[in-house]
Amino acid sequence: MNLLALLLALVPVIVIFMLLALRRTAADVAGLVGWVIAAAIAWLYFGTPLQVLLRASLGGLVASFPISLVVVTSLLQVTLMIETGAIARVVALIKSVSPGNRAVQIMLINVGFGTLLTALGAVPVSILPPIMLALGYSTFAAIALPAIGYDALCTYAMLSIPVVVFANFSGEPVGEVGRYFARFMPVISSCIALGMLWIAGKGEMLRRGWLPALVAGLSAGGIAIAMNALGLVTLTGIAAGLGVILAMLAYLKIGGRPLLERSALDAGDRAAEQRMSLGAAVSPWLLLTGFSLLVNLPFLPFFELFFQKLAMPWAIIPDAPEKVRILWQAYFWILVSTVLALPWLKPSREQLRSSLRKWARRAPRPALAAAIFFAIAFIYNHSGKGLDWNLLDPQQNMVHLVAGASAEAFGRLYPLVAPFLGLFGGFISGSETSAIAMLTELHLATAERIGAAGLLVAASSGIGGGLASVISPAKLQNAAACIDCIGQESQVIRTTFVISLLITAVCALMALLWAF
Repeated sequence: MNLLALLLALVPVIVIFMLLALRRTAADVAGLVGWVIAAAIAWLYFGTPLQVLLRASLGGLVASFPISLVVVTSLLQVTLMIETGAIARVVALIKSVSPGNRAVQIMLINVGFGTLLTALGAVPVSILPPIMLALGYSTFAAIALPAIGYDALCTYAMLSIPVVVFANFSGEPVGEVGRYFARFMPVISSCIALGMLWIAGKGEMLRRGWLPALVAGLSAGGIAIAMNALGLVTLTGIAAGLGVILAMLAYLKIGGRPLLERSALDAGDRAAEQRMSLGAAVSPWLLLTGFSLLVNLPFLPFFELFFQKLAMPWAIIPDAPEKVRILWQAYFWILVSTVLALPWLKPSREQLRSSLRKWARRAPRPALAAAIFFAIAFIYNHSGKGLDWNLLDPQQNMVHLVAGASAEAFGRLYPLVAPFLGLFGGFISGSETSAIAMLTELHLATAERIGAAGLLVAASSGIGGGLASVISPAKLQNAAACIDCIGQESQVIRTTFVISLLITAVCALMALLWAF
């Protein structure tokens, strides 16, 4: 093992983490610094031509569109909804649901509603922070809770494609690989729910809210297993989100607690109810739900048309065209649903102008953060390749080097390492999908050498990549941007880093138990 090469491969990630956690650098700035360092190391030490590095970076920027452009469109949507009073109307409803039980409230919003939003292609870290802030939660909790909730079944999000990417790399159908992810979800979703309570109120909140957290986590995870058994993997997010909401309402009913308590509403909440009906307030999300179903239901022709026939491949990297699929992607339908909802939202000219001004101020930096971390991931993926884009020596590739060193060091304990490698990949790329693309083939090859179940080991890495949501600089900056608190994501990451490590450790133990 070349220790110097391994250390150099890890330097960009170490620098990024130190900038975020110690110097409190904004995510986009830390990402740019990390990109420069990764490119320099890949060029000067691993012998990657500059032309390859630049094209790989461009490929990463294009591959980031499902994330970076969703950031842009979601921020536009939520900003317009704030300006028109739609979010205030939603907050008035949420305030009246179990106001005396914050644990249930957190589960409803960040596990139930958050999973549902993710499944529809919207971005909880864009939509939920203003709601959490309006409900009286701290800035820290408003940023951190939607971020950790982002992984609550994001693997199955309807307009996201982690399982599809995993199936492509493994050569197995979606229904087959889905069950490897699903078996982790009851435990992982429950850990996420408990982690939310720790973020919101540490030990005291855990003591008071552990039961609804377990009900929410086990409900979501159980639905994941059931949907996979029914062959409806890509619809799991919608079913799980609705299931958690119903489970929390049932928990309140069984406990003899009222479902709605209007006494919690103040004058501002009642005024918001008078200004706009609930249907008008949520019209962008209702439209988005309809479009999401249209383009994904298997018995309708639109999925085949938009996902397969109109894939719009962009051949930036030879033999690996990036399929843009604009008409299938979430960002397209978020924009369409926002525009079509205008007759119900009824924004004034001043509200429109104010929305566009705030959006123009908030959107660029989190979108850049999402894009630059994808560019870093692509540099890692293609490092060591020549101008013909062939990799002659795997030891010259930074991803192969890190994964190979892990396999050499841990041997049959490699399943313990795989989820942490996924966490590593998700951190540097800001995306579970990208982490899966980086690491799946390596996990399958390593698992074969040690006699482990390759699909399960690789799936555990995918789970780790999803858990990186709570430490992803791009996602945390997105959450901070929508409440005008860019820079505070660096404070959040110091706490959420520990939580992500603990949940990933649970996933690692499960992988080790099941891998042989």
